[in-house]
Amino acid sequence: MANLRKIARRTFLVGSVAVAGGVVFGIRTYNARLENPLTARLGEGEAALTPYVKISADGITIITPRAEMGQGIHTTLAAMVAEELDVELSDIRTEHGPPSSAYYNGGVVEEGYPFPATDMGVVAEFARAQRDIPAVFLSYQITGGSTSTHDGYEKMRAAGAVARETLKLAASARTGVPVEALATRAGAVILPDGQEIPYTDLAMDAAGIDPVPTPELRPKAEWRILGTSQDRLDVVDKSTGAALYASDIRLPGMRFGAVRRNPHVRGDLISFDAAEALAMPGVDAVVDIGNGVVVVAETTWAAMQALNAIEFVWENPALPMTTDDHFDVLAQAFMPGNLDSRQRDDGDVDAALDGAEIIEAEYRVPYLAHATLEPMSAATWLDGDTLRIWTGTQGPTVARREAAKAAGLEEEQVELTTTLLGGGFGRRGEMDFVQIAAKVAVALPDLPVLVTYPREEDISRGPYRPASIGRFRAAVTDGQLTAVEISSTSPSIFRGITERGGSPAPIPDFVPDFTISQALWDQPYGIENYRASAYRCPDLLPVGFWRSVGASQNAFFHECMMDEIAVAAGRDPVEMRLELMTDDPSRRVLEAVAEMSDWGQARGPDRALGVAFSLCFSAPTAQVVEVMQTPNGLKVTQAWVAVDVGVALDPRNLDAQLISGVNFGLGAAIGEKITVTDGMVDQSNYHDYPAMRMYQSPIIHTRILENAPRIRGIGEPGTPASAPALANAVFALTGQRIRTLPLGDSIPFI
Repeated sequence: MANLRKIARRTFLVGSVAVAGGVVFGIRTYNARLENPLTARLGEGEAALTPYVKISADGITIITPRAEMGQGIHTTLAAMVAEELDVELSDIRTEHGPPSSAYYNGGVVEEGYPFPATDMGVVAEFARAQRDIPAVFLSYQITGGSTSTHDGYEKMRAAGAVARETLKLAASARTGVPVEALATRAGAVILPDGQEIPYTDLAMDAAGIDPVPTPELRPKAEWRILGTSQDRLDVVDKSTGAALYASDIRLPGMRFGAVRRNPHVRGDLISFDAAEALAMPGVDAVVDIGNGVVVVAETTWAAMQALNAIEFVWENPALPMTTDDHFDVLAQAFMPGNLDSRQRDDGDVDAALDGAEIIEAEYRVPYLAHATLEPMSAATWLDGDTLRIWTGTQGPTVARREAAKAAGLEEEQVELTTTLLGGGFGRRGEMDFVQIAAKVAVALPDLPVLVTYPREEDISRGPYRPASIGRFRAAVTDGQLTAVEISSTSPSIFRGITERGGSPAPIPDFVPDFTISQALWDQPYGIENYRASAYRCPDLLPVGFWRSVGASQNAFFHECMMDEIAVAAGRDPVEMRLELMTDDPSRRVLEAVAEMSDWGQARGPDRALGVAFSLCFSAPTAQVVEVMQTPNGLKVTQAWVAVDVGVALDPRNLDAQLISGVNFGLGAAIGEKITVTDGMVDQSNYHDYPAMRMYQSPIIHTRILENAPRIRGIGEPGTPASAPALANAVFALTGQRIRTLPLGDSIPFI
């Protein structure tokens, strides 16, 4: 035990993360990867007690290593530290951590494990306990998958506790008062006589002391900040225009670049004539980036206009030329040789289906764009031998690596600063805009350039949420569901991000892509004969992570299937699901939305409800959606949603994120799609890619439950159940079973 504590102590010294992963760093070679990244950046009079806490005479700064893209994570992570550090949120500053393995995200690794979230068995729990090991080695400093909260839940609190107890030790050394006689309050150590010594006065003393290892964390009953609704730390800056996004970066002598790539997605640039563009006022240069160019000019608008003056000769790659052609390829992928995974195969499905009356159907969903409000952008400056980059990225360590590769530099020569993100949804986990900006910096050394994708460039070139097809066959006997065979196919996201340089490490093709089967095989329904298969389609348009990833399509397939089965069995859709549920937290969220929405009560001839459930990113979520018939089309009037997050750290922010997720899913279900004509994407901006408008958003009622055994995040779970709940409501109202998204292509919405 003594040796175990020694290892844990050493880990805290370099990373303050021992509590988070239990004793995951029992191998000394991990320690070299976890040096405190703040040490090299400290100014005079500053001390970094852990990688998450920096104190100077000017105040206390909490390092929040996950990207803030509107989800409020900087406030939540800071609150975890502040709770244990005994400081008020109003008295601290926050900064995004630099690219570093010390800021690894073990939660992302856990989400990729082949165990259902409901599996609490020995093997599954052992694997979860070891999640941090690959996360450290792969420098998984990633924001995504609703993992920031549960990854940081113990490590961020531990960082605050380590800093608090170390400051007390410093105060004891200065005053001679035993540590056990000291207390803390409001950013100060309190002596027995009531004298206060501010943390800011003790910082340099504490910096010379070995951090106190593995202090006890405060129980939930003693929380002052966590568990209550907190005022977002970024509200004032965002409301006054002081918030800094990549698009806001301004440096002396800065120029502005705009990108144009091959409109035939995946094609390269054969040649171009930029003579006319270079002659235009304010244009400085045209940089060849391989599959396109970047025009650099005095303003972004001048650069965008100059792009239109360039004559291009584009390569036309051998890809399907139309949307129908893409779906033909998808439909042909349901072959044994394309089987990517079969993670659930219970009972004897073939025997149960043989001779039974079969219910079967095929569902389809389109490619989807991320359509972030802030376009992709990165500011770069090759300053001597140092490449400086300012950008909003969901993966700083990967971005730094890819920038270095693109520029032909060592990673140590790249200094990357993560700004606020104007929307992410997985798009800013891609590295294309960082890679291109690095190439521009090399082509124009010593010249700061802000490189921006025009929105048309981003929406029409991708990457996208995969198009996908889902199929099912089911048998019902005497009103009881006896067998299910469900399968889906899509191109591989893993293959795409590996190909484009967005993965922390190469992912071989023989590794199953869990995104194809996500939320298809692991839903907590006790069906005796159940088979779920995922088929990998050949590469088509470039695809990547989109909010809720594979659950965004598979929940639509699965929960529309459950509705069809309920209708065929003559069962109430909620009652049938409740009867089949094998997980108590999942059952409770479904019961909650049924109660919230008055499920089963008559609603009149022009209104109807639909229900759906999804276990997504380990958080069970249920939704009920109401639609109303109007003279001009269907209107989504209300939605009820319940989710279990295990521990609710900030109820108001959880509520906001849940509403955001529901709107995101409903908008996609009603009208969003990416289509292809003549090998090129048809959509280019919000006028033809109709993200949900404010007038379309329904009244959304939320309920946050805390019955799950461990804390979970909320950024993704609100989205997947929206589309099937809406589709099932449309069927309940109109009798029309729409099996292809967006629903607005089949029936009018207002």
